[in-house]
Amino acid sequence: MSSSNTTTITSVGAPNRRNTELALLVFAVAIPVYAFADAGLAKHGSVPAGLAEYGLGLGLLAGIAHLLVRKFAPYSDPLMLPIATLLNGLGLVLIWRLDQEPRLGAPMAPNQLMWSALGLVLFGLVLFFLKDHRVLQRYTYISMVLALVLLILPVFFPPVYGARIWIRLPGIGSLQPGEFAKIIIAVFFAGYLMVKRDALALASRRFMGLYLPRGRDLGPILVIWAISLLILVFETDLGTSLLFFGLFVIMLYVATERTSWIVFGLLLSGAGAFVVGSTEAHVKVRVTDWLHPLALQNGGVTETAQAMYAFGSGGLFGSGLGQGYSRLIGGIASKSDYILATVGEELGLAGLMAVLLLYALLIERGIRTALAARDPFGKLLAIGLSGGFALQVFVVAGGVTGLIPLTGMTMPFLAQGGSSVIANWALIAILLRISDTARRPAPSPAPSPDAEATQVVRSQ
Repeated sequence: MSSSNTTTITSVGAPNRRNTELALLVFAVAIPVYAFADAGLAKHGSVPAGLAEYGLGLGLLAGIAHLLVRKFAPYSDPLMLPIATLLNGLGLVLIWRLDQEPRLGAPMAPNQLMWSALGLVLFGLVLFFLKDHRVLQRYTYISMVLALVLLILPVFFPPVYGARIWIRLPGIGSLQPGEFAKIIIAVFFAGYLMVKRDALALASRRFMGLYLPRGRDLGPILVIWAISLLILVFETDLGTSLLFFGLFVIMLYVATERTSWIVFGLLLSGAGAFVVGSTEAHVKVRVTDWLHPLALQNGGVTETAQAMYAFGSGGLFGSGLGQGYSRLIGGIASKSDYILATVGEELGLAGLMAVLLLYALLIERGIRTALAARDPFGKLLAIGLSGGFALQVFVVAGGVTGLIPLTGMTMPFLAQGGSSVIANWALIAILLRISDTARRPAPSPAPSPDAEATQVVRSQ
């Protein structure tokens, strides 16, 4: 009689791809270091004095992040961390390159490096304390209250460049609460739709090929729409308003699989944008600049037209890092709102497409995480975080290229902004946590205590 285990199901050890992540991180650090040297040679004819420190600093941050992932999320997606590191590193180089233009104000690259380090600290804390993303579902309505507080806070502070999106904390400086609110809102929407999705998926009648929702179920989307309009009116923040409402519509569609919610969302967005864009002064200026970019303003054309000139002069392969004139774009937004124009001019259409491809790949990995998640809350949360990230990239890139009015948001990881880089590192950490749970192999089945008793024994 054999004494071996007769269990027919065996576990297959799935590779965790951490070595792949490490190899990609080497390139994610080497490319910005090369770009830094190239920009320094173009601007000053010599390798920048801080090249070694920059390379060691970026490499150290990437290495610590990799070790944290290897320790606390060993089965997570291997591409997210290298892509985020590469975008963050390129953003630091572009900000340093613009720092070399005296008319653009004080150097910002050192501060951005400090904010990036703080972002990676928060990244590590999320991975360490958030052992299971499903814990967040317990705080659905607390998340709602916290998100509303963060969205309302800027109303009580003076406007900056026409928009109330900043709060000022003594000893810390300015913060943009909307960047953190987008993560907390995704947690609330995921928890809320988990409970309400069956009711919201019920259709009352069919009209022009669409299944219309019941009238009583229109309440939540109308409330969210009203809040987004209030943000637009009182804070004149078109970007956060679009992000807030768009995120809800995306998650609502994913939860219910009803196309009619997308149609309702687009109709409500169009109506709200038309009314507020026609009446609110700051938003009206941005819409007018978008519709008439070549109109003369203060002795020159609008910033939208100047950004288009930068893209046009860059051509297919660009003028080279440090050799463009995007510094001439008016205002103080060259390092934040319009940093994508610097990419287009100095790296050309090829470089711009490469950067956008990195964003697309990061979003695709987030959606892939949502598809692989084993629990409904994880699926909705991953799609919400990825959708919010995608919306932010779209409204910024669309605003700079003239596709939509400029919103005033910052390009994730690439543009100057401490709140943005810290919040986005936290977002990547939550996605990695969901990905780790989704990709983690199922535990091996325990040996059956009855296995020996059920074996066939041949008697002699």
